[in-house]
Parts: sequence; structure tokens; C-alpha cells
Amino acid sequence: MKMIPILMAVPLLFLSCSSDNDTFDSSHIETLQPAVHLVSDLKVDMNTDKAFYKPGGTVTFTATGTIPAGAKIRYRSGEEVVGTADLTGNTWTWKVPATDYKGYLADIYTQDNDSTETVYGTVGIDVSGNWAKYPRYGFVSSYDDSKTHSVIQNEMGFLNRCHINGIQFYDWHYKHHWPLGGTRGNLMDSYTDIANRTIKTSVIKDYIATQHAYGMKAMFYNLCYGALDDAAQDGVSDKWHIYDDTGHATMDKLTMPAGWKSNINLIDPANVSWQNYLADRNDDVYASLDFDGYHIDQVGDRGTVYDYYGSKLNLTDGFASFIKKMKSRQPNKSLVMNAVSNFGSQQIAETRDVDFLYSELWGGESKFSDLLTILKTNQAYSDSLGQVYAAYMDYNSTKSEFNTPGILLTDAVMFAIGADHLELGDHMLCNEYFPNAKLSMSDALKTAIVHYYDFFTAYENLLRDKGSQNFDGIYSGNSGVTVNNWPPQLNTVTAYSKEVNGKKVINLLNFVKANSLSWRDLDGSMPEPETISSLSLGVRASSVKKVWVASPDYCGGAPQQLQFKQQGDYVVFTVPSLKYWTMVVIEK
Repeated sequence: MKMIPILMAVPLLFLSCSSDNDTFDSSHIETLQPAVHLVSDLKVDMNTDKAFYKPGGTVTFTATGTIPAGAKIRYRSGEEVVGTADLTGNTWTWKVPATDYKGYLADIYTQDNDSTETVYGTVGIDVSGNWAKYPRYGFVSSYDDSKTHSVIQNEMGFLNRCHINGIQFYDWHYKHHWPLGGTRGNLMDSYTDIANRTIKTSVIKDYIATQHAYGMKAMFYNLCYGALDDAAQDGVSDKWHIYDDTGHATMDKLTMPAGWKSNINLIDPANVSWQNYLADRNDDVYASLDFDGYHIDQVGDRGTVYDYYGSKLNLTDGFASFIKKMKSRQPNKSLVMNAVSNFGSQQIAETRDVDFLYSELWGGESKFSDLLTILKTNQAYSDSLGQVYAAYMDYNSTKSEFNTPGILLTDAVMFAIGADHLELGDHMLCNEYFPNAKLSMSDALKTAIVHYYDFFTAYENLLRDKGSQNFDGIYSGNSGVTVNNWPPQLNTVTAYSKEVNGKKVINLLNFVKANSLSWRDLDGSMPEPETISSLSLGVRASSVKKVWVASPDYCGGAPQQLQFKQQGDYVVFTVPSLKYWTMVVIEK
């Protein structure tokens, strides 16, 4: 349905302010019309042929749906237009600029008059020489006969539409200590994993080939220290293991469910003999399957544990030693390591040998505010490596579908602070055992999630590049709407602001109707927010050249330039729409 914001010119009383003690004269401030009215008529689905592109590369676009006569295609970096062209068909190409590490948004639009445009479709584009600069991580978790070539094409096609640029192959392996199904030159056609599920080697190969066609990277999953009960007969020594006592009487292990192939016995990740053994097994994997790297897992803090000789182990230092060995053996392969509840994150990051940081979050990190705390802490360790959160939504839900408001609010917060959310794969993720697919995505969530990943990709420089958090005054002019600076508070609009690339970026996050400050939405009960229209704001900013907004919830994320007025050290403008998340950019 076509919608144009209707804005009334009325006097405003600014009711809320940030945490500082400054004052703002709010008298005689009128509501301002946007400089350009955007009309949303998103009836054209746009797609690209790759998940990301090298600088100077060529994007092939396809559009499904009726493109109106006279429509144009426009390419933007932020709000700036870097190219336009007439549309004469449903397939076309664009040679991206040579600048590395830039996000763009392409939109199909018509110019209705001097101040009104209609947007029919949008898509994000990531131009990056290295996928790990802006990781958008996905997964696959089953590899049996149900994964036909057609199914794989459909699954990876959707992930490509969401610009997922790296895939974790969860539980693809034969044994933790012998991951390859077979040996070099003699691969098994099929085998069983730890849960005795059937794994087809041909399916793994098809997944990898399909991902590579989209430019995605394929990462094989395995623990850094797992060995099954038969490991000794495969050459794993008991002297390499972790023990719960000083006399090596009881191996530390993970007890698996009845009917599974084995328990998982844990090994000292710093043991040089074990490192060499597993590096040899990984060499077999790389020689046989076209994986791009190793996703290293752990299981968190094990308490006080010992090596075979009774010495207390420092597992986090062991993680660092393990990473360095894997990198030295395969320097051209990517490495990522999970930090469960951020256990070992400092040691992992300080190796400088992982491509980005990956944190699996649990109840101890369940608050929205924890997301930024962890990200900032990890960036301090790593000189701002990218951050991915494995964060399982609707964990206790008894419903059949994910709760869309909970997913979108959590993604809004994660993306706004610059962190990726591992959630998309051969299904949407709800559990640490990735094959658990008890919840499905509604059609509405699928549509919305595409807009969110387009937005995260198109505006990656504003969302993910290094900047400094800003706590300048922000005042609301809407009766009943309180704006507070980070951290989130219930019954408010929370602003996460930072200075980045010479711009002030204010991410407005709608917690007015939220029922919890936990990102987990454990039982799937987060309510849908009411859209706030015509939110007038006063923000501390001087010498302003331009103010514009964009939202994944409106017009497919297309940017909209606003009128503004300077009042002393403050700039005043009106945000047309805020549902979950709207980004305001103030250029000086």
C-alpha cells in the first residue's frame, strides 16, 4: 500500500533528554517535512549473483515483478548517489567502484515530482576484498538424501539473498578426532556423525560448490579437543587427554545422549602431539574437500582440570597455542574460534590468527546491554576484528514458528551496534544443537529478514566501521515518547549513537512496548511495537550540512533526506517513521 507521511506543523515541547546536564531551548520549534517524500511500493524482488564482490567487480542483478514504465535503478553509498540508469529489462549489470570495503544500496524508483519518489525494490551490495572484514555468517547442519541438488540451491539462494558470505558446516564430520569420512583418495560415500545421522559426502561437496558459486566461504566445524571412545585405536594417546583429577583416573568428557555414537572425551588443546595429530587430519580434509577454513569450537569453562601428569591446565592459553599451530600448518586457510560465554576471548583474539571474533551467548550474557559490552571488550583485544554472535532465539518456545518481533528487535540491536547474528542456514537457528529445526520462519519474517540483511550490508561502513560512542543530548518532541541514550530501557526509544567516518550516526531502537530487556525472547512473547510517526528530535550537532534517515522497516532501507533547522548547538528535524529501528545520519 502506498503511504506518504503526513506531518503537521505544530509547536513542540521537548519532553526528554540524554544523561548530560545541558539545556535545550525547545520553544517555537515546528515539525519539519522531509526534504524528499518516499512512497513504499515494494513489489519488485531484487537479487544479486554473489554474496559480496571484489573492488571493480561486476554485479549481475535480477528483478522479479513488474517494473513500472520510466523506472530507474540508482546506486548509493550511504545517501550519496554514485550512479543511475534507466531500466530496460529484468536483468542488468553494474561495475562496482574500485574502493575496497564499501557497502552500497541499489533501488528501483520513479521520480513522481520534485519532492516525491516511489521505491519498488532494494538490495544491498558489499564490496570487500576479504569476506571476514564484514562477516555475515550462516550454517548448514544436515547432509542426508533429503538434501538434493535442488534443495541445496534453494537454501543457498536464500542465504545469498541475505548476503551471507561464510558458512559453518556443523557436525559434518565422521569422528571429532578423525573428521574426514575415509582417507585421502578413498572417501566414504556415506558415514554417520556423532548422533548416528547419515552424512553423504556428495552432499557436502554439492554444498561447497554451490556456496563457492555465490562467492561464499565454506568453513568446516570441529572441536579443538574432541576424541571419541575409539580414539586410541586411531592413534590418539591417553597421555594427551584432559583429566578431572591429578592421577589421570577420570578423563574429562561430554556425555552424549543414549543412542549416539560415543561420548566426547576432551584433550589438552596445548598438547603439541595432539596439535600435530589433528593438523594432519585437517590436512586430509583440505586435500579431499574444498573447504576454505576451520571453525574451531570449545565448550566453555571446564573448571579445574589437569593433564596426564597432574599439572593444572590453563585452557584459554591452550586455545591460543592451538590456533597458532593450525595457522602455521595452513596459513592460507581461514580460522574462527568460538568463545563460549566469551571464555577465552582475549587469548583467542590476541593470537591475531582468527579472521573475526565469534561469541556464543548464554544466560549470563542475556541483556541487550551485554551485546555492546562484549563487542567493545573484544574489539579492545583484537584491534576491531568483526564480531559474530551465536545467540539462540525463542529457546524455550513451544510454538511452531519464531516470534517475529523478538527476532527483529534483537537483530536491530545487534546490527545497530555493528555485530552479526549467526541465525540463518538450512533453517533458522533456535538451539546450540544446530540440526534442531523445531521452529520455522513465517513468510512475514522471511520478507523482513531480507530487508534487515540488505540494510546491514548496504550501511556496513556506518554500522561496523570503527567509531567512538557518543552521548550528546537527544531530546524528543513527541508527547509520551522518551528518548534515552544507551543502554536500553523499557518504555523508551533508546539511542545508540557514535561518530564514524566523520558522521554522527544515531540508531533509534524502539523499546516502548518491549516486555523484556533480554535479547533471548525465551518464550517467544516479545510484542510487536507500534510505529511512531513524525518523531521530532533535537540533537546536539553544529555546522550541519545534511540529515538523512533510513530504516529496514520502511521503503526497503532506502535513505530519505530530511529538512532540518540549526538552533544554537542543536539541530532539529523530524524522523518520519520508527518501528523497530531507524538510523539517523548527521553529516557536517
